[in-house]
Amino acid sequence: MGKRYNNALKRFDRQQNYAMDEALKLVKGNAGAKFDETLEVHFRLGIDPRHSDQQIRTTVMLPHGTGKTVRILAFVEEGQEEAALAAGADIIGTDEVINQIRNDGWLEFDATIATPPMMRKIGPIARILGPRGLMPNPKAGTVVPPDDIPHVIGELKAGRVEFRNDRTGNLHIPFGKASFTQEQLQENLQVLVDAVQAAKPDSQKGAYVRRMVLTSTMGPGVRVESVIH
Repeated sequence: MGKRYNNALKRFDRQQNYAMDEALKLVKGNAGAKFDETLEVHFRLGIDPRHSDQQIRTTVMLPHGTGKTVRILAFVEEGQEEAALAAGADIIGTDEVINQIRNDGWLEFDATIATPPMMRKIGPIARILGPRGLMPNPKAGTVVPPDDIPHVIGELKAGRVEFRNDRTGNLHIPFGKASFTQEQLQENLQVLVDAVQAAKPDSQKGAYVRRMVLTSTMGPGVRVESVIH
């Protein structure tokens, strides 16, 4: 570990659970890299991801966005390309783009949307997009009719975040940049906490959130007193 990282470790107790506002101050204060570090919240959940009725997958609008420029790939039918670009899409999912993803593993985008008829066409690249959370999905609101494309693009650009549990039952969610104010970070984080609480499966038993940790790109994790039960 670098000198900056080790110095950051001296400022707090890694085994202690801190109140959310105090944990935020520590993580924000420890984000001393030369670039604007991303802040993330990590939840260790008590779900059993082997069961389909305990999967967590939802979307949420962060009031202050993530601070990241979102590049959107739009899979739309012929004749709808100009409207998608005018609405803010960065790339159109042409046959050439689909082949580039399938053959070269090209993934220079952050989110995808699609109209329903296009889902069959992009099926062959689902195994590439799916594990990276980039496959359009009706439950995530990214498979929509053509008329809804501008609205969805606007939300994705403004800070709509999709999250789902990984294979070990954990969540990893960005919620802002180190340059955000304490208030902006706290408001974004509270919205995420509320969303995770609302997504609790009815079939889940025992402690729902076993651990909650805040981190920055280059900084150590700080444990948080979970407000979710």
